Amino acid sequence: METLAEIAQPAASLLKSRGETVATVESSGGGLISAVLLAVPGASAYFLGGGAIYTAQARERLLGVTAEALAGIRPSTEPYALLLARTVRERLDTTWALAETGASGPTGNAYGDAPGHSCIAVTGPLERAITLETGTADREANMWAFAKAALGLLTECLEQGR
Repeated sequence: METLAEIAQPAASLLKSRGETVATVESSGGGLISAVLLAVPGASAYFLGGGAIYTAQARERLLGVTAEALAGIRPSTEPYALLLARTVRERLDTTWALAETGASGPTGNAYGDAPGHSCIAVTGPLERAITLETGTADREANMWAFAKAALGLLTECLEQGR
């Protein structure tokens, strides 16, 4: 199994070499995406902060995203992940932001998504969003899959964005 630092190293190297920064917002990842980014020595050069925004109350109080701002956007979708990424990028004034939302399991979420469903978004000099369906209800395995997919998407965007 890869170590946390091995998962993050490609993105970390690109961010450090360019003097760019990143922030995170995650829900079903539970903070693992931030932990992966922070596992690389010298992470303070690129990681400005992030949070596990797990409830509507946290989303509103920490990010300032109200129910009114969500008009027409369902949580646990690519548009929702993009909204979260754009918001944290603006609030922390980073070059890049990475957001994840989904259902880690063992059950689905309140929006009808099956366990293993995650939407991941990156914003920065370019934007991308993906949906991942692992097909498993294994909570920890899904959290790892979400974190690896998120770091993979961030690395792809870093490679293409400059």
